[in-house]
Amino acid sequence: MSLNPDKNRATVLAILTAALGFFVDAYDLLLYSIVRKASLEDLGCHGEALLATGVSLLNAQLFGLLLGGIFWGVLGDRRGRRSVLFGSIAMYSLATLANAFAHDTFWYGACRFVAGIGLAGELGAGVTLVSELMSPRNRGYGTMIVAAVGVLGVVTASLVGDFLPWRYSYAVGGLLGVLLLGLRIGVSESPIFKQALSAQTSRGNVLSLFTSWSRFSRYASLILVAMPIWYAIGILVTFSPELGTALGLKTQPRSSLAVMFYYLALTFGDLVNGYLSQLLQTRKRIIATFMGLAAVFCVAYFLLGGRSLLFFYSLCFLIGFVSGYWAVFVTVAAEQFGTNLRATVAVTAPNFVRGLTTLLTLAFQKLIPVVGIVKAACIVGAVVFVVAFFALAQLSETYGRNLDFLEEI
Repeated sequence: MSLNPDKNRATVLAILTAALGFFVDAYDLLLYSIVRKASLEDLGCHGEALLATGVSLLNAQLFGLLLGGIFWGVLGDRRGRRSVLFGSIAMYSLATLANAFAHDTFWYGACRFVAGIGLAGELGAGVTLVSELMSPRNRGYGTMIVAAVGVLGVVTASLVGDFLPWRYSYAVGGLLGVLLLGLRIGVSESPIFKQALSAQTSRGNVLSLFTSWSRFSRYASLILVAMPIWYAIGILVTFSPELGTALGLKTQPRSSLAVMFYYLALTFGDLVNGYLSQLLQTRKRIIATFMGLAAVFCVAYFLLGGRSLLFFYSLCFLIGFVSGYWAVFVTVAAEQFGTNLRATVAVTAPNFVRGLTTLLTLAFQKLIPVVGIVKAACIVGAVVFVVAFFALAQLSETYGRNLDFLEEI
């Protein structure tokens, strides 16, 4: 960090607000997976309709993330990182608060869609701001803190969703976001972004990601590298009650506990990944190692998860820990592109990962009648991991990269 006390205070405040913002973001984003069964049953969904409606509402939220990622990413490069931090949290907090008053699945889906749009801006904008404020040698620690504190929001959501009625759980998430909004008033804009404002170059041009093979391959590879994380979240954890029963468990797993164990482990995984990437001075090798371990534990989930409920939850915990390369992934997303496209990429990439989970859940849903729920999950997972390893090979190492540069568009 700089010896300038004003810059240090600005950096600490940025890390604090980004970390707490991701905490609320993660709480709101995964709360649906935690209260899905209870909330839909309360709204009259039972039997096969419970799974079908559950997938549809999850896809509505994920589609909102896709659209929101584009909107907030472009806004972040054109109007500044700070504007996204204010606008996104206001939108998803109000939508989540409104979700507490949903009385049918249409209203429920509409709230999840709008919340998805708002949630899309939080993580990418926060990581971009923190990355631009910190030195190349130390920025990994900043993003590590943001990611680790953030995923604790899911652990909190698991506890709240388990002990409070689902409507109260949504109300808590909305109110937390409204309270955090006030803390962001003192956040400063990135000096690197301010300097880029004077440059005669296009900013936030999302189409430019597709007009150059170099930019497109970097961008597509970033997205595909993180898909195994959301395969685990969107299928293995979200639908753990159905999968656990199909694997032979006599007592059906509770999704709230599966989510809590997964994300509690993900918190430690984020810290370990971030620390190791700094210690070993590499992002790429850390991602490769933990992605390989994730593949191993996902195989164990299918082969051994039906032995006992304790064993099943233990595997959810282990998969969560090795999925902790999410912290390094979001750092790499911010480091891969110049200042005039950095927010666009850092915001859209995580949300395209989340949003493209729609394709995974749809493929999963279509395969179930053909091969059964367990084999359907296995097939989707095998494809995801093969593609992710190929994508990782296409990315360059970014540890220690100076971020004060522009993309030539």
